[in-house]
Amino acid sequence: MRIRKQALGDRNIVGAKIEQKRKSMGMKQKDLLTQLQIKGIDLNASGLSKLEGQLRYVTDFELKAISEVLGMSYEELLG
Repeated sequence: MRIRKQALGDRNIVGAKIEQKRKSMGMKQKDLLTQLQIKGIDLNASGLSKLEGQLRYVTDFELKAISEVLGMSYEELLG
């Protein structure tokens, strides 16, 4: 597993939880992106990396789709 090169940002509070859950499921970023595209979320690898690094804001549409793909409620991600 790669070590994060840059400290977490302050643009969102869910990025680290998304990354942790995705990795615990054995899911690669590419897999998550594919599932999000099926749900109509157009996010690229750079955007997801920035989101997980808390360097990018997350939209409500993205949060809903990500929580569904990861099998979590959005409250769990926000909490």
